[in-house]
Amino acid sequence: MKPTREKIKIRKIDNLPARQVTFSKRRRGLLKKAGELSVLCDCEYAVIIFSATGKLFESSSSSTKDVIARYKAHIENVEKLEPPLELQLDRIKLSKELADKSRVLRQMNGEDLEGLNIDELQKLEKDIEGGLSRVLHTKDEKIMSEIMALEAKGAELLEANNHLRQRMGMISNANGNKAGVLALESDISTAEEGLSSESATNASSCCATGSSPDVDSAEDTLSLKLGLPYRG
Repeated sequence: MKPTREKIKIRKIDNLPARQVTFSKRRRGLLKKAGELSVLCDCEYAVIIFSATGKLFESSSSSTKDVIARYKAHIENVEKLEPPLELQLDRIKLSKELADKSRVLRQMNGEDLEGLNIDELQKLEKDIEGGLSRVLHTKDEKIMSEIMALEAKGAELLEANNHLRQRMGMISNANGNKAGVLALESDISTAEEGLSSESATNASSCCATGSSPDVDSAEDTLSLKLGLPYRG
């Protein structure tokens, strides 16, 4: 059986020569792995390493400057698109509050009650009873308001109906008086025509007999036809 390799603890190497050897080996291995990743996955990379002495080591798939410029442009766009940290925290807080309110609403509808203990169930029962009482009170107020509005509208309609009846009575009286006047005028016209016809007959008769007509008798006859009081 092949013996397992002992794991090396990752910590700073105190021995300077050993540290330099490890740095050189691992640096080459890291750059090799980055190059293999670029070839296998068709990606861009740039690795920049400064040694403990300040020496620069770099490697990239194309150009380190181009990769750095692309990185900076990406960071600027992300900062423009992403909201500030305070807004992100507020959004997280609002999302949590929305989730809590939705859970309470579901519980008031009789859902998600399995995780509640007796005290929480009693509190939920009191909340539901209080809400039901407020709903019933508001409903009663709405009903009374609608009843009062209907009563007021009924009183207005009754008053308008009485006013309309009064106007119709006045119009009927006016029409009756007008009809009476027209009937009186018709009677007067008939009397006048009859009087003219009788006068003409009397005149012809008088002329035939050679006697003169009695004027007072004619006036009395006209008074009787018109219904006026008799003056004789």
